[in-house]
Amino acid sequence: MEWAWRFEKADGTETVPAVEPEEFTTQGDAESWIGEVWKDLLEGGTEQVTLFEDGTKVYGPMSLKADEG
Repeated sequence: MEWAWRFEKADGTETVPAVEPEEFTTQGDAESWIGEVWKDLLEGGTEQVTLFEDGTKVYGPMSLKADEG
């Protein structure tokens, strides 16, 4: 199984991530990685991400912006 993130602007347009993603063999690895680099991704222009397993959407888009309020 291969897990992968799609990196997007808020309108769903795909972006090139500021941090090169690793190859993930588990969902936990993919989620741990995004938890470590989300701020760098956001600063580089990625506003949301979607997680895929072997090309099938698992969830998302998930905003990288902190909730305001």
